Amino acid sequence: MELRAELLKSIWYAFTSLDVEKSGKVSKSQLKVLSHNLYTALNIPHDPVALEDHFRDDDDGPVSNQGYMPYLNKFILDKVVEGTFVKENVDEFCWTLSAKKNYRPKNSVDVLPDKDAFHLWCLFNFLSEDDYPLVLVPEEVEYLLKKICIAMSVELSCVDVEDFISQEAVQQSGITVWAFLDFVNTGRLTRGMEKDSVTMAIDEVYQEIAGNIIKQGYLWKKGHLRRNWNERWFSLQPSTLHYYVSEDRKECKGCIELGHNCCVEVLPEKEGKRCMFCVKTLTKTYEMSAPDTKQRQEWTTAIQTAIRLCVEGKKSLHKDLKLRRREQREERERRRTAKEEELQSLRLLQGERESKLAELELLQDAQKQAQTALLQEEQKRRQQHVELQRTLQEQLQQAEEARASIQAEMALKEVETERQRRRIRELEVMQLRLEEALHQEMRARQDEEVYCLAQARLLVEEEEKMKALLALQEEQEQYILKTQREKQELRQEMVTKSQALEEAQHQLEKVRASRHRMDQDIAAAQRKLRHASTSVKHWNIQVNRLTHPNGPVGEISGEGSVLVRKATFEQVPVSTSLSLSSLHFVSLSFSFSTLSLSQILSSPHSLSLSPREKTLSWKLRGPSCVCALPKRPGPTPVPSEE
Repeated sequence: MELRAELLKSIWYAFTSLDVEKSGKVSKSQLKVLSHNLYTALNIPHDPVALEDHFRDDDDGPVSNQGYMPYLNKFILDKVVEGTFVKENVDEFCWTLSAKKNYRPKNSVDVLPDKDAFHLWCLFNFLSEDDYPLVLVPEEVEYLLKKICIAMSVELSCVDVEDFISQEAVQQSGITVWAFLDFVNTGRLTRGMEKDSVTMAIDEVYQEIAGNIIKQGYLWKKGHLRRNWNERWFSLQPSTLHYYVSEDRKECKGCIELGHNCCVEVLPEKEGKRCMFCVKTLTKTYEMSAPDTKQRQEWTTAIQTAIRLCVEGKKSLHKDLKLRRREQREERERRRTAKEEELQSLRLLQGERESKLAELELLQDAQKQAQTALLQEEQKRRQQHVELQRTLQEQLQQAEEARASIQAEMALKEVETERQRRRIRELEVMQLRLEEALHQEMRARQDEEVYCLAQARLLVEEEEKMKALLALQEEQEQYILKTQREKQELRQEMVTKSQALEEAQHQLEKVRASRHRMDQDIAAAQRKLRHASTSVKHWNIQVNRLTHPNGPVGEISGEGSVLVRKATFEQVPVSTSLSLSSLHFVSLSFSFSTLSLSQILSSPHSLSLSPREKTLSWKLRGPSCVCALPKRPGPTPVPSEE
């Protein structure tokens, strides 16, 4: 029923805008267009035949509002399903039709944008009563203007509002939406304010009242899966608590359904979060953190209010507040009526008292006239004096009794009057107290809005600081990754060098072992040479190259002698190895400027004779020296290229 009433308000404006002649009737062609657009906006299947069948008897003439209402209720409003359409689209369609005819701002400087005027039109319809034509009582106009001024952080000019409300037309029939928009367009409310600030304030009040949002703002929420904290924009409505990624409410991250099984609790500080509270449902517990203690108190109170509204079956907080304000107005009206009735009764009592006093004066005048007549007729009617005097005394006694009764009644009336005066004074004192309490509440509301704006600014500053900290953290993470890569490269290089060092140490051990064997072989060869006893042959040789199995170790040169005893050479084929026993070395020594051959020479493995080249060659183990020797003494042969 509430949705039907709200839709009827908007449709009423659309219907009256089509009534150009203000006769209360609209042509069928215009109603067809209106019905078609309502079908589209309300997401209802189109039924073009229903309008023709309903108004078949009135094809030629226009259709009145009373004639269109049965069709509107039966074929359109009865088929409306809440949640299947966007009410703002219906309002915008009806606003477009009615604004073309009725909204003509006079001042071109401070004129509100069309969107702001549309939002004010919707707010006016929301706060207006269900009586047609739709008007707004002065108290509701003042309430709406105060909400807008609080959103703009300015104080409402009571003088301008009272001048507007005190107009005779407003006092008699109430305020229409077009008169309200004209008053706002005069610029008296938005004097000195930027248009963006006015637009933001109107949009904020529209979201709060028409959008049915109890409270909205940023809170930190703990996740259910990753258990991390994220900042979300929360929007609280009487039955749900939605949370979004940002303030634009484009990406909804979740919804908390509120009901009689839900509750809100305050939590102690943990995980570095302060001002924590949680919302418990039957299946989950949602942990949240507010910026400060005041915000936490406001959020917990607002959520408890939403749960209370949900339990009571109420869908809108501001509709409940509107109903309360209406009841307060009715109560004030009843008190005012009772007060007027009391004043009227006091006036009646005062009139009765004055009439009694007038009667008493008349009686006194009559008594005086009777006494005068008595004195004048005393000489004429001495005989009737006794009877007349007795009659007059009786009349006087009756008058005295009447006077006494009147005085007693007047005393009672005075007591009653005094009691009524005390009652009036008490009512006046009570009225002053109520007005003072109302002013204090208004000041508290204004202070609260100022604190909310200050808190919003602090939230914006903290968000900027958080962004800077996140950027710094990202730079530190990149630097750490770079350091780790360099450390990994150094570790690989150290492993490579350690492997090379181990290999070099292994080669050094091999060389040391080979040197030790060579020293043993040289010692054995020297012993054999000392026991040799044959003829001595001397050759002068030149050693040009000293080689090693792993490569050359240096260039050396010098002269020496070879002492050979009991050397016997047989004719053997080329490259035939001779046994060492057929040749005994007595001594083998070379003298060089840098190195003694006896220190590096080991016992030979084999000795070969080449008859074709007439040379003798030997090979040594370890560091080796290959030389060419003639079979007979002669000139020094040329060493081989090896």
